[in-house]
Amino acid sequence: MDADRRAQLARRNRRVASGAFATVALMVGVSFAAVPLYDWFCRVTGFGGTPMIGQQAPATPGDFVVTVRFNANTQPQLPWRFEPAQPSVQLRVGEEGMGFYTARNLSDRPATGISTYNVTPEVVGKYFHKVACFCFEEQTLAPGQQVDMPLAFWVDPRIATDPNTRGIRTITVNYTFHRSLHDAERSGALANAGPHVGRREAPETR
Repeated sequence: MDADRRAQLARRNRRVASGAFATVALMVGVSFAAVPLYDWFCRVTGFGGTPMIGQQAPATPGDFVVTVRFNANTQPQLPWRFEPAQPSVQLRVGEEGMGFYTARNLSDRPATGISTYNVTPEVVGKYFHKVACFCFEEQTLAPGQQVDMPLAFWVDPRIATDPNTRGIRTITVNYTFHRSLHDAERSGALANAGPHVGRREAPETR
């Protein structure tokens, strides 16, 4: 084989290798982007019961009244007692509401948990707005320590005019505490979870 032929083969092999590398890099990039893109899609659309964030309640509430129920779940391996401080609240659409959850470490050593959340029925996700919450924020409790965790929210008045939601009078907020974000991902809880938007104030310890 002459030198020109070998040079042509070398150039062709380099092009093939470069193309294959670019394809692999693209696939890896897409896989890493899938989670944040899905999370962004859920936040923008309310898909899967993901509450909306980043908007303040309107200045004038509507007349439509809804009941917001609070539900709490704890991963069995996390030695906490986690529960809502109140079963439900009633409020007008567009009116900012407040709820509290309590968590207590039942073990004799520090224990860390992290929460995910969504709302049901899923169709109301785009109308349920969280102003402050304790989502996706690690909480480490000392042995026997108990804390109060605040949640501030409002319901978009448009829920009363949407044919798919205008008959809904009750919304359930579901929180689940896991030992870690990895455990939450393995359980499938991240599929419908909304992003962390920060607490309005630090938990009250007692």
